[in-house]
Amino acid sequence: MAEEKFEFRHKSVLLRECIDNLNINPDGIYVDGTMGGAGHSFHIAGRLSDKGRLIAIDQDKDAIEAGQERLSNYGDRVTIVRSNYSFMKEIVRGMDIDGVDGILHDLGVSSYQLDNPQRGFTYREEDAPLDMRMDDRMAVTAKDIVNDYTENELRKIIKNYGEDKFAPQI
Repeated sequence: MAEEKFEFRHKSVLLRECIDNLNINPDGIYVDGTMGGAGHSFHIAGRLSDKGRLIAIDQDKDAIEAGQERLSNYGDRVTIVRSNYSFMKEIVRGMDIDGVDGILHDLGVSSYQLDNPQRGFTYREEDAPLDMRMDDRMAVTAKDIVNDYTENELRKIIKNYGEDKFAPQI
């Protein structure tokens, strides 16, 4: 059976509200820290002049490919960086930029990641790998964590990151 090809489609959450509240200055500098399918980025870039700039960051290679395609018409106005938004400060400073006019983060898992069983986020597919990496350059998968971490380490992860009071029972 051939592997199903998944297209990175994305419907931006609260698109109008986000774009309107960024109060985009056409000559400004903006950062989309979680580019994903480039829905928000596309609309930010579309409001920029030739002097404006968008820095779009994502760690997911599939998002990078989708974003490059969707934002290709904006040329030098857009810089796409494959990284984690936690490095935003270093990324921006590395471009000799001292400050930005606005920052957007649309946090969470995308429908693309959930729908594509090879990404390992879905529970709908019985034989899907347990991967769950946002960035496939990272060595450790969810399978590694579940199978190799101690019960105490798993409990701490569930309690601290999942904020689940039933971590000991889980």
